[in-house]
Amino acid sequence: MLALLGAFIYALVTVAREWSAPLQQVPEIHLEARYLPLYAMFSLTRGVLAYGLSFLFTMIYGYTMARVAGAERVMLPALDILQSIPVLAFLPGFVLGLVHLFPHQNIGLELASVLMIFTGQVWNMTFSFYSSLKSVPPDLVAVARLTRMSWWERFFRLDLSFAATGLLWNSMMSMAGGWFFLMVSEAFVLGEHDFRLPGLGSYMSLAIERGDGWAQLFGVLAMLGMIVLVDQVVWRPLVAWSHKFTDEEATSAAPSWLWERIRRSRIWQAGSESWSFFSRRVRASAVAPVTNADAPSVRAVNARRWTSRLLVAAIGAGGVFGAVKYVHLLTTLTSGQWLGLLDSTAATFLRVVLAVVLASLWTIPVGVMIGRHPRWSRALQPVIQMAASFPAPMIFPLVVGAMLASGIGLGISSVVLLLLGTQWYILFNVIAGSSAIPREFWEVSRLARFSWRQRWQTLILPAIFPSLLTGWITAMGGAWNASIVAEYMKYRGETLMTTGLGAAISAATERGDFHVLAAAVGIMAVTVVGFNRLVWRPLSHLAQTRFTLNI
Repeated sequence: MLALLGAFIYALVTVAREWSAPLQQVPEIHLEARYLPLYAMFSLTRGVLAYGLSFLFTMIYGYTMARVAGAERVMLPALDILQSIPVLAFLPGFVLGLVHLFPHQNIGLELASVLMIFTGQVWNMTFSFYSSLKSVPPDLVAVARLTRMSWWERFFRLDLSFAATGLLWNSMMSMAGGWFFLMVSEAFVLGEHDFRLPGLGSYMSLAIERGDGWAQLFGVLAMLGMIVLVDQVVWRPLVAWSHKFTDEEATSAAPSWLWERIRRSRIWQAGSESWSFFSRRVRASAVAPVTNADAPSVRAVNARRWTSRLLVAAIGAGGVFGAVKYVHLLTTLTSGQWLGLLDSTAATFLRVVLAVVLASLWTIPVGVMIGRHPRWSRALQPVIQMAASFPAPMIFPLVVGAMLASGIGLGISSVVLLLLGTQWYILFNVIAGSSAIPREFWEVSRLARFSWRQRWQTLILPAIFPSLLTGWITAMGGAWNASIVAEYMKYRGETLMTTGLGAAISAATERGDFHVLAAAVGIMAVTVVGFNRLVWRPLSHLAQTRFTLNI
């Protein structure tokens, strides 16, 4: 523990020194293998900070959207729009704004990188948490009311407990989503400006540009090492701990040596006892009778009401001003540019749908098998966690090279690239949904002697449908996002691109063509939100009303 504490302090000082160093627009990136541990530490720090922001956003936004009356009508469409905006769309605002805010230090670029990773992590976590809160069984809600739980007790004991499994698996997927855009987040070109930050993403980006095979191999090995470390120290113990929130036997959880040591330690036991004592004291104070002195005054209620009205008015005025400026920017496009963007949208839409369909063909049966059978769960969970965490763009050059050698162009190859990046959203949600099916349901299907087809039709598919729908929604959003790196890439000193909206966004960002970038991002947002409204929204209502596991 002392050695780990010393290593943590050293890492903290090193990262702080890098963040506070003088700003270098293009710092020297070394391809020697001895720099990889330092670059891995920098990338891991950015990913962890981005995940912290994502978790905080998920708790606040997801809870408000699910529990505050009327908030869902505004916040859910806003979430649809936000998840449909690709990572590169946030690039100009984050980079230029923060660099001007911190013109002499690296902290501006570092914060921009963290926020860009955040935009690749947060949306599926928020959707998962919101879906879980909307699916809490009514009998559990009734028990919480009868026992007079306070709002925080209900949040911790009911809401978080019920959402723990899905939130954990989507957290792993979020970290994978952050690694997916690591090269974009650490090495980005904006017009004439080339910004780079020391890390595994910029290391791999430079290695691919120079065609250095050995450097690419070392970068892949370093990424695998970091993923294994995070899996053993973070995700494996959390998966073992979260198994207490499911209805399965403890033996079905993947073993974790670290969690067993933590669970049996005196520090953990003392902390559990202290938490129980604190909970009892807070509960005793929460159920105390409310006096007239504690009741809010009419003046305070009116003040809060006027404050909320002024806040809404200010946000509305800002939105109108931004919309007017956005429309003015779009008027500079020619009709030919609009037609080209619409053709690109249709091409990307077909690739996204095809990638989601192909991913569903194997992730649904494999996810059910892993979530249901303890032996397969113990064997495959660690492998899947590491495979999902590995950033697919790092192996894109190998895939594209193999397909080009086979005579397959980037138009078809990009479907495979989208599949590599989005299949895990569906798989992780299916695993979470199938592991939550109560044992009694499986026993009834066995006693009734269901055939495999009847079991899938009457039990498995209806039971996993809410989780599967969340996986489809986030996978499709992730596929639209992934199109910016699947349809446009640097390969052996050449620029490969195909017709698609992702390629249009990447090319416009590299050229600094902001009016084309604004139009392309707007079209992508409208397409994704329109599809969500027409397809996903009715299916979400069906999942919340018909396919909930309310016993």
